[in-house]
Amino acid sequence: MRTHITSGRIWNIAYPIILGSIAQNFINVIDTAFLGRLGETALGAAAIGGVFYLVVIMFGYGLGLGTQIIVARRAGEERPGRIGIVVEHSLVTLLGSSLIIFVLIRLFSPAFFSAIIVSPAILEAADDFMQLRVYGISFAFINMGFNAFFIGTARTRVITWSTVLLAIVNIILDWLLIFGNLGFPALGIRGAAIASVCAEFSVTLFFICYTTLIADIRKYGLFRFSGFSSALWMRLVKLSFPIMVQNVISLAVWFAFFVFVEKMGETELAVSNIIRSVYVILMIPIWGFSAASNTLVSYLIGRGLKDEVIPVVYKTSWLCFLMVMVFVVAGLLFPGEIISIYTADPQLAASTLPVLYVVNGSVVCFAFAMVFVNAVSGTGKTQVALFIEISVIFIYIVTAYLFSNRFGFSIAVVWTVEFLYALLIFLISLIYLRSGRWKEGVATL
Repeated sequence: MRTHITSGRIWNIAYPIILGSIAQNFINVIDTAFLGRLGETALGAAAIGGVFYLVVIMFGYGLGLGTQIIVARRAGEERPGRIGIVVEHSLVTLLGSSLIIFVLIRLFSPAFFSAIIVSPAILEAADDFMQLRVYGISFAFINMGFNAFFIGTARTRVITWSTVLLAIVNIILDWLLIFGNLGFPALGIRGAAIASVCAEFSVTLFFICYTTLIADIRKYGLFRFSGFSSALWMRLVKLSFPIMVQNVISLAVWFAFFVFVEKMGETELAVSNIIRSVYVILMIPIWGFSAASNTLVSYLIGRGLKDEVIPVVYKTSWLCFLMVMVFVVAGLLFPGEIISIYTADPQLAASTLPVLYVVNGSVVCFAFAMVFVNAVSGTGKTQVALFIEISVIFIYIVTAYLFSNRFGFSIAVVWTVEFLYALLIFLISLIYLRSGRWKEGVATL
């Protein structure tokens, strides 16, 4: 069946998120490039600390994505006045959750890092990074709530503006604080953490100002705070909780992957942090089209157009593939130039090159995997998406452990587990969507 959702409509939702992600992930490139000049210890600590922080903020991301699904559903139902109360409940829940997580990390992260990190130097640097980085958690969570509102209502250009601001603030403060330019103290990895916190705070201020001054808060019923609805809160949590667990598990396993690699040696960990930075750049179009898939699926169901869901998912995945290939070709044509951004060490560069080729191949699989699994979440069947994730994660983590710590494979071979993960996620999501079982109970959000 054909769909009235055109490629242009999909692109209009995806490209602002892609542009925004370019700015946001450019931060990662700059951080890694700066810290790479400080040595392998700083790179390794940034890998451990950075991935751990990503694991933590996945709680907020899950709630934000659940909010986005409901917002898009209300937009499809042409009930914009019911969007504001959803966003309000989401923001309050996000803020409360972030405060609890902040306290837990401040209290227990030192002991946690001590239990899993072998290198004393990396342990000290990672803990220094995390103890400061966690101050940005509340800002990050609030920003996810606003992201959900703007993406769910297809006003995604605001996301681009916010992430450009994030990038500018972070880059300037990185330059000032990591190396101590213009008379500022040279704080090294601690400076990178402070810069990121300040950047997240600046985006929170931007969202508050933009939403109150420019967005149509009357149309969406925003910021009325007319009362707490336990029924709405329970629906939001029920929908979001599987996404939270799914993404926390996914990133926790990636964190475990870096812990496995750390036991292989500081060079392997430094290589993996460089690759992590390149990887997130390669994933930029995938995140954009995945968000478009999630939003459009929920919107179509809200409009009563269930039969158009599968054609839209196929169309979105092929557009994502074409966009990803632009990034992949650039990576294959200029591998040396890309690696030189992060390190001037010839030995480290040589060790990184084969891994770069591996991830260039794996993201092609992710172009289909992430679009399809996000489409499953967009139907409202978030518990099914969680089941898919858990099933694949078990295979992934066992394989990664065996490759890295038992079989003694090279770091390039260890990174091939990404192929396995993406392929299985795609196949299981495809089978589920084609089965049509997601059509049962989709109107209950």
